[in-house]
Formats: sequence, structure tokens, C-alpha cells
Amino acid sequence: MEDKILVTSEIEITLRVIGGKWKPLILHLLQEEGAKRYNEILRYLRTAPKKTLTAQLRELEADGIVSRTVIPTTPVQVEYGVTELGKTLFPVLDAMCEWGYDNANGRYVMTHPTCTGEE
Repeated sequence: MEDKILVTSEIEITLRVIGGKWKPLILHLLQEEGAKRYNEILRYLRTAPKKTLTAQLRELEADGIVSRTVIPTTPVQVEYGVTELGKTLFPVLDAMCEWGYDNANGRYVMTHPTCTGEE
């Protein structure tokens, strides 16, 4: 049996799974556009360090939120998609997207705007 992890509340559980600068953005991309290869995710995030992106994808995979599929090509390619468990986070991501849209107040320039405020 695994050791239990002590948390303050249910919110901390959610933050442990999707916390981090890139995880919500990775999940939102996969939610909107479907499975993506590593380099496509990296291009979308633009400034994400490769080491950090790799670590966060591994954490999402370990938590059962994304699946990793190896495509047997030369060179080998890897594709990431959202699992059924990961899809249960979509309402959380939608709420985050809507809040950001409603409260941007003209202060931000978005490279990939995807929220309309109508979610």
C-alpha cells in the first residue's frame, strides 16, 4: 500500500495535480486541439524550458491525467493525449479560462487566445 499524502484540503489535491506554470496550459491545449507531439506542445508554450516541460508531462502522466504514446518512427516520436480522468479537469480549466478572460482588463497580450467568456 502506498503512503498517504497529507494535504490541507481538496483544493491542495487539485493544485498538486495541475499546479505549476505549464500544466494547465498543456491540458488546455490538449483539450482544445486533441493529442499533440512533444515538439508541438513545446512550440505552443514558446518559453517553457524543455527540462521543465518534460518533468511536468511526466507528472501529469504519473497522475493519470495524460497518456503517452510512443510512435515507432525514426526518430521515435511521442504523442500526449488527455485520459478520461484528465477530462474531468476540463470544467476547472474552463473556469480558469473564463476568469482570465473576464479579468484581463486590457493588460495582457495573448499569443493563443482561446477563451470567449461564454464558457
